[in-house]
Amino acid sequence: MTQPLPAQAAAPAIEMTNVAVGTLHDPAILVAENVNWTVRAGDYWVVGGLQGAGKSDFLMLAGGVMPPQRGQYRFFGEPMPIFEDARLKTRLRLGLVFDGGQLFNHLTVAENVALPLRYHRNLGPAETGAAVGELLACLELEPCAESLPGAVGYSWRKRAGLARALALQPEVLLADNPLGGVDPRQANWWLAFLDQLSRGHPLMQHRPVTLVVTTADFRRWKGHARQFALLRDRSLRVLGDWAQLAAANRDLVRELLTDGTQTE
Repeated sequence: MTQPLPAQAAAPAIEMTNVAVGTLHDPAILVAENVNWTVRAGDYWVVGGLQGAGKSDFLMLAGGVMPPQRGQYRFFGEPMPIFEDARLKTRLRLGLVFDGGQLFNHLTVAENVALPLRYHRNLGPAETGAAVGELLACLELEPCAESLPGAVGYSWRKRAGLARALALQPEVLLADNPLGGVDPRQANWWLAFLDQLSRGHPLMQHRPVTLVVTTADFRRWKGHARQFALLRDRSLRVLGDWAQLAAANRDLVRELLTDGTQTE
Protein backbone atom coordinates (compact mmCIF):
# COMPACT_ATOMS: atom_id res chain seq x y z
CA MET A 1 0.00 0.00 0.00
CA THR A 2 1.28 3.45 -0.92
CA GLN A 3 2.03 5.49 2.18
CA PRO A 4 0.87 9.14 2.30
CA LEU A 5 3.53 11.81 1.97
CA PRO A 6 4.62 13.35 5.27
CA ALA A 7 3.20 16.81 5.88
CA GLN A 8 6.53 18.54 5.19
CA ALA A 9 6.75 16.86 1.77
CA ALA A 10 3.21 17.66 0.66
CA ALA A 11 2.89 19.88 -2.40
CA PRO A 12 1.88 23.50 -1.70
CA ALA A 13 -1.74 24.37 -2.37
CA ILE A 14 -0.62 27.13 -4.75
CA GLU A 15 2.83 27.54 -6.23
CA MET A 16 3.60 30.20 -8.84
CA THR A 17 7.04 30.42 -10.43
CA ASN A 18 7.98 33.41 -12.62
CA VAL A 19 4.32 33.87 -13.54
CA ALA A 20 3.08 36.71 -15.73
CA VAL A 21 -0.59 37.61 -15.16
CA GLY A 22 -2.68 39.03 -18.01
CA THR A 23 -6.22 40.36 -17.89
CA LEU A 24 -9.45 38.58 -18.72
CA HIS A 25 -10.35 41.27 -21.26
CA ASP A 26 -6.96 41.40 -22.99
CA PRO A 27 -4.38 38.74 -22.07
CA ALA A 28 -1.67 40.81 -23.74
CA ILE A 29 -2.01 43.44 -21.02
CA LEU A 30 -0.01 42.33 -17.97
CA VAL A 31 -1.03 43.24 -14.43
CA ALA A 32 1.86 41.39 -12.80
CA GLU A 33 5.16 39.83 -13.88
CA ASN A 34 7.72 37.50 -12.31
CA VAL A 35 5.30 36.36 -9.61
CA ASN A 36 6.88 33.86 -7.24
CA TRP A 37 4.35 32.96 -4.58
CA THR A 38 3.62 29.92 -2.44
CA VAL A 39 0.43 29.24 -0.49
CA ARG A 40 0.58 26.27 1.84
CA ALA A 41 -2.36 24.30 3.19
CA GLY A 42 -3.88 26.15 6.11
CA ASP A 43 -2.63 29.60 5.07
CA TYR A 44 -4.92 32.64 5.20
CA TRP A 45 -3.74 35.25 2.71
CA VAL A 46 -4.96 38.74 1.87
CA VAL A 47 -3.76 40.20 -1.43
CA GLY A 48 -4.20 43.97 -1.41
CA GLY A 49 -4.07 46.58 -4.11
CA LEU A 50 -5.64 49.82 -5.22
CA GLN A 51 -8.40 49.92 -7.80
CA GLY A 52 -6.98 48.92 -11.17
CA ALA A 53 -4.02 47.04 -9.69
CA GLY A 54 -5.28 43.75 -11.15
CA LYS A 55 -6.51 41.97 -8.04
CA SER A 56 -9.48 40.33 -9.79
CA ASP A 57 -7.36 39.21 -12.74
CA PHE A 58 -4.77 37.78 -10.37
CA LEU A 59 -7.44 35.84 -8.51
CA MET A 60 -9.00 34.58 -11.75
CA LEU A 61 -5.63 33.16 -12.72
CA ALA A 62 -5.25 31.60 -9.27
CA GLY A 63 -8.73 30.14 -9.71
CA GLY A 64 -7.80 28.54 -13.02
CA VAL A 65 -10.11 30.72 -15.09
CA MET A 66 -7.23 31.78 -17.34
CA PRO A 67 -3.64 30.60 -17.87
CA PRO A 68 -0.48 32.53 -17.02
CA GLN A 69 1.09 34.35 -19.93
CA ARG A 70 4.47 33.08 -18.82
CA GLY A 71 5.82 30.92 -16.03
CA GLN A 72 4.32 27.98 -14.21
CA TYR A 73 1.39 27.68 -11.82
CA ARG A 74 0.82 24.45 -9.91
CA PHE A 75 -2.15 23.63 -7.69
CA PHE A 76 -1.36 20.80 -5.28
CA GLY A 77 1.40 19.86 -7.70
CA GLU A 78 -0.84 19.81 -10.79
CA PRO A 79 -0.24 22.34 -13.60
CA MET A 80 -2.99 24.92 -13.89
CA PRO A 81 -5.39 25.77 -15.40
CA ILE A 82 -7.15 22.42 -15.32
CA PHE A 83 -9.75 21.79 -18.01
CA GLU A 84 -9.28 18.06 -18.64
CA ASP A 85 -11.85 15.68 -17.20
CA ALA A 86 -9.09 13.33 -16.05
CA ARG A 87 -7.80 16.00 -13.63
CA LEU A 88 -11.15 17.42 -12.60
CA LYS A 89 -10.91 15.91 -9.12
CA THR A 90 -7.94 18.16 -8.39
CA ARG A 91 -9.69 21.23 -9.82
CA LEU A 92 -12.67 20.66 -7.52
CA ARG A 93 -10.42 21.03 -4.50
CA LEU A 94 -10.66 24.78 -5.21
CA GLY A 95 -13.64 27.08 -4.73
CA LEU A 96 -13.91 30.58 -6.22
CA VAL A 97 -16.17 33.42 -5.05
CA PHE A 98 -16.56 36.11 -7.70
CA ASP A 99 -16.99 39.75 -6.78
CA GLY A 100 -20.75 40.30 -6.65
CA GLY A 101 -21.53 36.58 -6.66
CA GLN A 102 -21.90 36.24 -10.46
CA LEU A 103 -25.12 34.25 -10.12
CA PHE A 104 -27.22 33.02 -13.04
CA ASN A 105 -30.13 35.45 -13.21
CA HIS A 106 -32.65 32.92 -14.56
CA LEU A 107 -32.12 30.57 -11.59
CA THR A 108 -33.26 31.05 -8.03
CA VAL A 109 -30.72 31.51 -5.26
CA ALA A 110 -31.23 27.88 -4.19
CA GLU A 111 -30.83 26.65 -7.78
CA ASN A 112 -27.60 28.63 -8.14
CA VAL A 113 -26.21 27.06 -4.97
CA ALA A 114 -27.25 23.59 -6.16
CA LEU A 115 -25.43 23.84 -9.52
CA PRO A 116 -22.07 22.36 -8.42
CA LEU A 117 -23.84 19.46 -6.72
CA ARG A 118 -25.94 18.75 -9.80
CA TYR A 119 -22.93 18.73 -12.11
CA HIS A 120 -20.29 17.09 -9.97
CA ARG A 121 -22.00 14.87 -7.41
CA ASN A 122 -24.16 11.85 -8.08
CA LEU A 123 -26.84 12.87 -5.59
CA GLY A 124 -30.56 12.36 -5.72
CA PRO A 125 -33.01 15.27 -5.39
CA ALA A 126 -33.50 14.66 -1.66
CA GLU A 127 -29.77 14.61 -0.92
CA THR A 128 -29.14 17.68 -3.05
CA GLY A 129 -32.00 19.51 -1.36
CA ALA A 130 -30.66 18.64 2.09
CA ALA A 131 -27.14 19.82 1.24
CA VAL A 132 -28.42 23.08 -0.27
CA GLY A 133 -30.70 23.62 2.70
CA GLU A 134 -27.78 23.29 5.11
CA LEU A 135 -25.73 25.81 3.14
CA LEU A 136 -28.60 28.28 2.94
CA ALA A 137 -29.27 27.98 6.67
CA CYS A 138 -25.62 28.46 7.63
CA LEU A 139 -25.30 31.54 5.44
CA GLU A 140 -28.71 32.94 6.51
CA LEU A 141 -30.02 32.75 2.95
CA GLU A 142 -33.23 30.82 3.60
CA PRO A 143 -35.56 33.86 3.22
CA CYS A 144 -34.34 34.44 -0.36
CA ALA A 145 -33.89 30.80 -1.41
CA GLU A 146 -36.70 30.90 -4.00
CA SER A 147 -35.98 34.42 -5.21
CA LEU A 148 -34.19 35.28 -8.42
CA PRO A 149 -30.87 37.11 -7.91
CA GLY A 150 -32.28 40.36 -9.29
CA ALA A 151 -34.82 40.43 -6.48
CA VAL A 152 -32.32 40.24 -3.61
CA GLY A 153 -29.77 42.72 -2.35
CA TYR A 154 -26.14 42.88 -3.39
CA SER A 155 -24.86 41.63 -0.04
CA TRP A 156 -27.06 38.55 -0.23
CA ARG A 157 -25.95 37.80 -3.79
CA LYS A 158 -22.37 37.83 -2.53
CA ARG A 159 -23.32 35.35 0.19
CA ALA A 160 -25.07 33.15 -2.35
CA GLY A 161 -21.87 33.12 -4.40
CA LEU A 162 -20.02 31.98 -1.30
CA ALA A 163 -22.58 29.24 -0.64
CA ARG A 164 -22.19 27.97 -4.22
CA ALA A 165 -18.39 27.94 -3.88
CA LEU A 166 -18.64 25.91 -0.66
CA ALA A 167 -21.10 23.34 -2.02
CA LEU A 168 -18.34 20.85 -2.94
CA GLN A 169 -16.42 21.45 0.30
CA PRO A 170 -13.23 22.79 -1.31
CA GLU A 171 -9.85 22.66 0.42
CA VAL A 172 -8.88 26.08 -0.95
CA LEU A 173 -11.24 29.05 -1.21
CA LEU A 174 -10.48 32.20 -3.22
CA ALA A 175 -12.74 35.20 -2.58
CA ASP A 176 -12.56 38.32 -4.73
CA ASN A 177 -13.21 41.51 -2.78
CA PRO A 178 -15.58 39.95 -0.21
CA LEU A 179 -15.89 43.13 1.86
CA GLY A 180 -16.42 45.44 -1.10
CA GLY A 181 -19.75 47.26 -1.26
CA VAL A 182 -21.17 45.86 1.97
CA ASP A 183 -22.14 47.66 5.16
CA PRO A 184 -20.22 47.16 8.44
CA ARG A 185 -22.64 44.50 9.72
CA GLN A 186 -22.23 42.44 6.56
CA ALA A 187 -18.45 42.96 6.59
CA ASN A 188 -18.27 41.70 10.18
CA TRP A 189 -20.29 38.63 9.17
CA TRP A 190 -17.82 37.86 6.37
CA LEU A 191 -14.81 38.27 8.64
CA ALA A 192 -16.31 36.01 11.31
CA PHE A 193 -17.40 33.38 8.78
CA LEU A 194 -14.02 33.30 7.02
CA ASP A 195 -12.34 32.96 10.42
CA GLN A 196 -14.53 29.92 11.07
CA LEU A 197 -13.61 28.42 7.70
CA SER A 198 -9.94 28.99 8.43
CA ARG A 199 -10.22 27.18 11.77
CA GLY A 200 -12.58 24.45 10.57
CA HIS A 201 -16.30 25.08 10.01
CA PRO A 202 -18.94 22.34 10.52
CA LEU A 203 -19.94 22.81 6.85
CA MET A 204 -16.43 21.65 5.93
CA GLN A 205 -16.54 18.77 8.42
CA HIS A 206 -14.33 20.88 10.72
CA ARG A 207 -11.45 20.71 8.22
CA PRO A 208 -9.58 24.06 8.00
CA VAL A 209 -9.89 25.73 4.59
CA THR A 210 -6.95 27.51 2.96
CA LEU A 211 -8.02 31.07 2.17
CA VAL A 212 -6.94 33.76 -0.29
CA VAL A 213 -8.95 37.00 -0.47
CA THR A 214 -8.42 40.35 -2.16
CA THR A 215 -8.96 43.81 -0.69
CA ALA A 216 -8.28 47.52 -1.10
CA ASP A 217 -8.10 48.07 2.67
CA PHE A 218 -5.66 46.03 4.73
CA ARG A 219 -6.93 47.47 8.04
CA ARG A 220 -10.10 45.39 8.02
CA TRP A 221 -8.08 42.18 8.02
CA LYS A 222 -5.91 42.82 11.09
CA GLY A 223 -6.46 39.98 13.54
CA HIS A 224 -7.99 37.78 10.86
CA ALA A 225 -5.64 36.99 7.97
CA ARG A 226 -2.18 35.60 8.72
CA GLN A 227 -0.27 36.45 5.54
CA PHE A 228 -0.35 39.58 3.38
CA ALA A 229 0.82 40.47 -0.12
CA LEU A 230 0.53 43.60 -2.24
CA LEU A 231 -0.16 43.98 -5.97
CA ARG A 232 1.48 47.18 -7.13
CA ASP A 233 3.47 48.35 -10.12
CA ARG A 234 2.94 45.06 -11.96
CA SER A 235 4.50 43.00 -9.20
CA LEU A 236 3.31 40.87 -6.27
CA ARG A 237 5.19 41.76 -3.12
CA VAL A 238 4.95 39.33 -0.21
CA LEU A 239 4.77 41.38 3.00
CA GLY A 240 4.48 38.64 5.61
CA ASP A 241 2.31 38.73 8.73
CA TRP A 242 0.63 41.84 10.15
CA ALA A 243 3.70 42.94 12.11
CA GLN A 244 5.82 42.71 8.95
CA LEU A 245 3.16 44.57 6.96
CA ALA A 246 3.05 47.35 9.56
CA ALA A 247 6.84 47.61 9.45
CA ALA A 248 6.99 47.73 5.64
CA ASN A 249 8.00 50.83 3.72
CA ARG A 250 5.20 53.29 4.46
CA ASP A 251 5.17 54.57 0.88
CA LEU A 252 4.51 51.00 -0.25
CA VAL A 253 1.42 50.28 1.85
CA ARG A 254 0.26 53.70 3.13
CA GLU A 255 -2.75 53.98 0.82
CA LEU A 256 -4.10 50.60 1.98
CA LEU A 257 -3.70 51.51 5.65
CA THR A 258 -5.26 54.97 5.59
CA ASP A 259 -7.63 56.29 8.23
CA GLY A 260 -9.83 57.87 5.59
CA THR A 261 -12.59 56.21 3.64
CA GLN A 262 -11.20 53.56 1.32
CA THR A 263 -13.41 51.87 -1.21
CA GLU A 264 -12.73 48.28 -2.17
